[in-house]
Amino acid sequence: MASDPQTARVEVAGRTLKLSSLEKVMYPATETTKGEILDYYARVSPVMLTHLHGRPVTRVRWPHGVTGQSFFEKNLPSGAPSWLDRVAIETVVYPMVRDLADLTYLVNLNSLEFHTPQWCVTAPGLRANPDRLVIDLDPGKPAGLTECCIVALLVRDRLGQLGMELFPVSSGSKGMQLYAALGGDLTSDQVRDLVAQLAQELTKQHPDLVVWKMTKSLRPGKVFLDWSQNVAAKTTITPYSLRGTPAPWAAAPRTWAEVEAAAAGRGGIEQVLFDEVLERLEIFGDLLAPLVRASPGLA
Repeated sequence: MASDPQTARVEVAGRTLKLSSLEKVMYPATETTKGEILDYYARVSPVMLTHLHGRPVTRVRWPHGVTGQSFFEKNLPSGAPSWLDRVAIETVVYPMVRDLADLTYLVNLNSLEFHTPQWCVTAPGLRANPDRLVIDLDPGKPAGLTECCIVALLVRDRLGQLGMELFPVSSGSKGMQLYAALGGDLTSDQVRDLVAQLAQELTKQHPDLVVWKMTKSLRPGKVFLDWSQNVAAKTTITPYSLRGTPAPWAAAPRTWAEVEAAAAGRGGIEQVLFDEVLERLEIFGDLLAPLVRASPGLA
């Protein structure tokens, strides 16, 4: 009897997994299949796992591909194997992704997006103070990624005055995120207030470009500097995660040279496809490696 090309039984990180629907097209615009997505996550896992380490993981699942319905999932999936680690935070039991077997299991459930908070779990049910700050730059049409680059430079210069080193990531959707490492001495509320103050300051200085209020009517043609992503209850797309967008774009770390060139009009900037992310890793390595330090998360 011929083998079924839609399924495969594989050994991953010491676990035996049955992968299904490998030829199912998840991104019709590019004819990208579930098998290709599983391959991408396997190849990017050596760096992506470092950014998932110690953080509860929220997923966005597309059972029928990106043209179908999706849903957020915080709780551990029903039927999850006993070896998939989990942690209870208040009323939610989250999966914890420690290795490629954990990641592959969740991707096989059609999880395309992985979202994480800015804090780690230090013990069951306990959050550490955030170990990183994030600023989400969300452009309102007709503003786009180029305008985000202009704002990113303003943010870099301002926070640089406070001794912070920022790391840019194009989000894979519309805009970009800026990350900075923190020492763990500030609470989530204190980080939120710091970024909110920055957003208000830049809005006052650049009212035609930056907006700090969430009111959508204020955002066309400007970049919303979203300070709220630092609230403890919120999550941000994990670096290297795919997005549920028409094409398989991914959250991709960028160089400041790219950002500067785009802001100055010396070159365009676009979101990055998943195969290009892998090529960039070959060239640059993990541009976010300085963010990964001795994690306060569960060992």
